[in-house]
Amino acid sequence: MKISKIAITTATTAALALGLAACGSGESATEPQAGATASGTGPKFAGQKLTVWRLGAPNEVFEKYMTDLNTKFTQTTGATVDLQWIPWPDAQNKWTTALASGEGPDVTEFGNDQVAAWVAQDALTDITDVVKSTPDFQQIPQNLWSYETIDGKIYAVPWGGGTRAVLYRKDWFEELGISEPKNWDELRAAAKKIVDEKGSDVDGFAFNGGSDANMSLSPFVWSAGGDFAAFEGGKWVGKLTQPGFKEGFQFYTDLVAKDGVSGKSRLTLNSVDISQRFAAEKVGMYVTGGWDIATIEEQSKGKVDAAKMGFFSLPAKDGSGPAPAFQGGNDIAVWKDTDAPELAAEYVKLAAGKEFGGRYAKENGLLPLYPEALAEYANDPAQKAFADTFAVAKGFPADSNWAEANDTKAVLQNAARAVIGGDKDIDTALADANKELEDILNQQ
Repeated sequence: MKISKIAITTATTAALALGLAACGSGESATEPQAGATASGTGPKFAGQKLTVWRLGAPNEVFEKYMTDLNTKFTQTTGATVDLQWIPWPDAQNKWTTALASGEGPDVTEFGNDQVAAWVAQDALTDITDVVKSTPDFQQIPQNLWSYETIDGKIYAVPWGGGTRAVLYRKDWFEELGISEPKNWDELRAAAKKIVDEKGSDVDGFAFNGGSDANMSLSPFVWSAGGDFAAFEGGKWVGKLTQPGFKEGFQFYTDLVAKDGVSGKSRLTLNSVDISQRFAAEKVGMYVTGGWDIATIEEQSKGKVDAAKMGFFSLPAKDGSGPAPAFQGGNDIAVWKDTDAPELAAEYVKLAAGKEFGGRYAKENGLLPLYPEALAEYANDPAQKAFADTFAVAKGFPADSNWAEANDTKAVLQNAARAVIGGDKDIDTALADANKELEDILNQQ
């Protein structure tokens, strides 16, 4: 899923490295099959070659990581690795071509929200048994497996993650005597005070109604116990009319419609648009990632610098801790056409295990998935909001059609605008949106 890299300093300017991969499947340097070498001695897979694709352009840090990983893999299995770096813009076409030709990769990196789409095309191997028999993987919290689990089967392993938090004007909070909000009431009160003191053209808590709107809406919905949809009885069932979803949706839209902490004339702005207003000192708080710090400093020509900004986790409704936010991240998977599924599984176990999985996250600027490593990040003030939030992160519906509902058709964005504009009451808007969401998710 495209999100920010959460770097050691929050002033990072990268979108999450989408994992992609594909290449000649199970190429073998020699004839011996898995389980024996030519002499009958030595590592089990000696003489075999595994092709691994990584997405993006290699740099010194990435290459060092992959060299260490692949060296350890060769030492433990006897097999060698053909590592190929695929430019991000080329990855979709490379996957599509690989699927059509039957010459896909052995092991591939993915963005976690892409897994469902490729499972739908029968491109990935079911690795449920591998996951359940690997002790390290059992330490990855269950809430972080939602994108990888399709109809009860696991098709990928989480490799590194990320999420969003609330970026706020730290200097305004100090000036106005506002503490970091610990529940929804405090969030609303803080937003109102900002508008009262800074002017009606300033958004105390900016409403996101653009392409990434659901990344701002979802923490409110999930905090209230709601969800977008669930796969039940072989089909997707919308949950937009359930009490939890309605409560979260109502609070978020009321911030504009009733509380007036964000302008009604700005209902289509996404986080990029909002960051520009933040740089122009027209926003007090909004949901985003660490990458916006550097962008805002540049756009404001240093007027709004890093010292004036901070992050906090969007709070749960009742103040019990951070609200769940969306789970972004990269995965690693076994391509369906591999000729060496057992060897490919060994690579996944090594790459995503605690040692190399932890390094992958840290060295790619992502959040680690293992609780001990994540707890260390939570002790870093620059990382705390993201680490705390990611510990309770959740995923959007793991369906290949989610992007159409989320982006192309803007189902929830349209419902929110209808409610805020007074064109529909909330029950009608959510009922209509629920039907549309089910139709989209269940289309063949």
